[in-house]
Amino acid sequence: MKKIIVILVALLFSQISFAQDNQSRNYQESDLTLTTPTGSIYGTLTIPNGCQKCPIVIIIAGSGPTDRNGNSIAGVDANSYKMISEGLAQEGIATLRYDKRGIAASKDAMTGEKDIRFENYIDDVVLWIQMIKRDDRFKNIYVLGHSEGSLIGIVAAEREKVKGYISVSGIGDSADKTLREQLKNKLPIYLMVASNKILDSLKVGKTVENVDKNLMSIYRPSIQPYLISWFKYDPSVEIAKLKIPILILQGTTDIQVTPKDAQKLWEGNKNAKLVIIENMNHVLKESPMDQKANLETYKKPTLPLKKELLEEIIRFIHK
Repeated sequence: MKKIIVILVALLFSQISFAQDNQSRNYQESDLTLTTPTGSIYGTLTIPNGCQKCPIVIIIAGSGPTDRNGNSIAGVDANSYKMISEGLAQEGIATLRYDKRGIAASKDAMTGEKDIRFENYIDDVVLWIQMIKRDDRFKNIYVLGHSEGSLIGIVAAEREKVKGYISVSGIGDSADKTLREQLKNKLPIYLMVASNKILDSLKVGKTVENVDKNLMSIYRPSIQPYLISWFKYDPSVEIAKLKIPILILQGTTDIQVTPKDAQKLWEGNKNAKLVIIENMNHVLKESPMDQKANLETYKKPTLPLKKELLEEIIRFIHK
């Protein structure tokens, strides 16, 4: 059951390598800081050499302690977001990737787990967009959200106009429904019953005091206010509000999010382009469906991204 919980917490919370060594790469990286009322959020700005009014993609990390590079103290060392930035730079596209509040260099921007709300992450993206709009080096801002970051990006793109939106491995249902489905048949009956009761309560905005110790990693009291704020959003409903170009990308060997989720997002907004990438997993690498082999790719930082991922993103931006 421990392995299952690790995967679920990560949800909550062939190939071409485009990386070059520091001497031969054709882009520059610099630090960028976003000041918020509760502390600073730190990011990395990757700019192609010779960039003049180049397009830029803001990359939003997935759930849990995932940093700006796509790595996590929970056991992920994949460098997925770093590779996206490097790959796009080769095609004249700038990127901003950042540590979410409470994570890595931005840890002090979250006063405490009990204080964080889903809307805080949305507000941060809106502030990043506004900052980039004031920078005359860039044009055509795109937002890319991975996993939980997909929904964050959708809502942020509703609130602050951008050129286009890219969902990568984004869930298609509200998070409470996803959790319920993920846990089904994977917990002992008594824990499944307890979990469903907690989800029912949180869905209507009521916290739960007594949580079985085996469920504390998901439903600990300090995280419950965040879950309540997250459960309010239905991705398929929110994406319908977007009136901009949309690209939905999903891998077939993703053991955390499925092609059915991508289909639900597309059904929410059929003006979007939906692309299912064969044999791409949740960390955006080539992988079989076998869970052991799949999870091994989570700890291979030099394993290249699935090449179709970058090809589709580049095509979407340059069209």
